[in-house]
Amino acid sequence: MNTQFAETLKKLRNERGLSQIQLGQQMFVSNSTIARWENGSRLPDAAMITRLSQVLNVDVSTLFAAAANSDECPNVIMVDDNKVIVSGALTVLEEVMPNAIITGFTKPTKAVEYAKANRIALAFLDIEMGNISGLDVCRELLGINPHTNIIYLTAYSDYALDAWSTGASGFMLKPLTPDGVRDQLKILRYPFSMGGKSV
Repeated sequence: MNTQFAETLKKLRNERGLSQIQLGQQMFVSNSTIARWENGSRLPDAAMITRLSQVLNVDVSTLFAAAANSDECPNVIMVDDNKVIVSGALTVLEEVMPNAIITGFTKPTKAVEYAKANRIALAFLDIEMGNISGLDVCRELLGINPHTNIIYLTAYSDYALDAWSTGASGFMLKPLTPDGVRDQLKILRYPFSMGGKSV
C-alpha cells in the first residue's frame, strides 16, 4: 500500500475540482485506475506520474517524493556475465538493502525482459558483457523506465566518461562493497523507498 501517494493524489485532484472520472479522461485511463491509485492498491509508473504532474499542474518532484514513500519492496537487479561476481554482489546487496527484491542476471537480455515486467528501482550493470555492452543495456532500461537508477560496475576506470553520458546515477569499480553501495545510494538520481524508509 502506498498511502502517502494516494492521499497526495486525492488532495491534488480535489483541489483542482476534478472527479475521478474527469481525471481519468484527461489521463486516458479508466476511473477505476484512478480509484486504485487513490486507495493505495496501485502505484502509477514513472511515465504516468509525469503525465499526472502535467494534468494536475504540479511539480513532478512532489509526486515522485510521495511515490518514494511506498511500503512496496523495490526491485533491484544486478547484471554481470560472470556468475561468481553476480553471486558475490547479491550477498552484498542483500546486506545493504534487506527489504529489496534483489535479482541477479548473467544474461543482459533476461534482465531487460524482467525490467519490462517489473518496475526496476535500481540496476547495477557490468559494462563489458561479451558481445553486449552495459552502456547499451542502460539505454534499454531507461527506455523502459526513465527513472530507473543505473550504477555501473567495472574493473576499468577508462569507461567512466562513456558511462556518464548514458544518464547513469553512479559508477563503481569492482569489487562491490557494502560501503561503496551505501555511498552510491546517497546520490541516486531518483531516491526510492526501502520498506517505508527513503534511500
